Amino acid sequence: MTATEVEIVEVGPRDGLQNIAKFIPTEVKIDLIRRIADAGFTRMELGSFVSPKAIPQMQDMEAVMAGLPPMPTVAGMTLVPNAKGARRAVAAGVKNLIFVLSVSEAHNQSNVRRSTEASIADFKAMLEEIDPLNELTIRVGLATCFHCPFDGVTDEGQVMAMLEKIIPLREGMDYAISDTTGMATPAHVKSLTKRCIDTFGGSARFGFHGHDTAGFGIANVLAAMDSGIRSFDTSVAGLGGCPFAPGATGNIPSEDVVYLFQRLGVTTGIDLEKLLDAGTMILAESGSPMASHARAIPRARLFADLLGIPPSQAVAA
Repeated sequence: MTATEVEIVEVGPRDGLQNIAKFIPTEVKIDLIRRIADAGFTRMELGSFVSPKAIPQMQDMEAVMAGLPPMPTVAGMTLVPNAKGARRAVAAGVKNLIFVLSVSEAHNQSNVRRSTEASIADFKAMLEEIDPLNELTIRVGLATCFHCPFDGVTDEGQVMAMLEKIIPLREGMDYAISDTTGMATPAHVKSLTKRCIDTFGGSARFGFHGHDTAGFGIANVLAAMDSGIRSFDTSVAGLGGCPFAPGATGNIPSEDVVYLFQRLGVTTGIDLEKLLDAGTMILAESGSPMASHARAIPRARLFADLLGIPPSQAVAA
């Protein structure tokens, strides 16, 4: 992947929807996933195999998976909190699993009710049970890498210490360095992501997962890119928020990141107009507030800027 090419990982169907109180019908979730795939995303979160008591929005995951059309160009990932969730995911045909670990002890207890050491042991046992032949693609979401809602700013040394324990468990995994609460600053993002790449870049792949609570989301994306990150998690229309991180708001909007990169001449492979349409649909269905700056720009002006022509010459979609 060159400096003029990035990967945008769409997390809306999982991280975007999980915090919405209104239950989104199965067919709407399937339609959202289909629209996102049609917009050109090659990797996305489809949902999570978690307890319906913990995350009621994800209670229909088996039905979602069964109803999806073939998507040969898309790596569809699902989050699994433990071996039970992993068994459900594999039984449903999932080949790409996400396992979340919190760097912060307090957040890990809030999220999965166990210590970080216990979660690492669970992760190792899950790998040995579910995928002894190393046939699945595994992603590790490292939560609270920059800030914890209970403990405040996370020391970089804590993140590095956790990576030292996890990376040897299996080759070929990738890691989402996550600003779970959306409180990270660009300087912190650049420093930590560069340190991760410099220290472990030969044996691990890294992406940046941010939220936009403090309004630093786009600036943090650029800071991560400046350090060498080329994979970024975003959510359609800026939907999202962690139910176990008080005060955390939505993810960085996919539309804003795609629009930014296109203005900078960076290739994303994403059809912005189809992405905007997907966001319009899910906002109407969910009743959620719109968090994307790009969506607030009239489409004629939006695409005129991309084409380098006056808005009067652009045809509104």
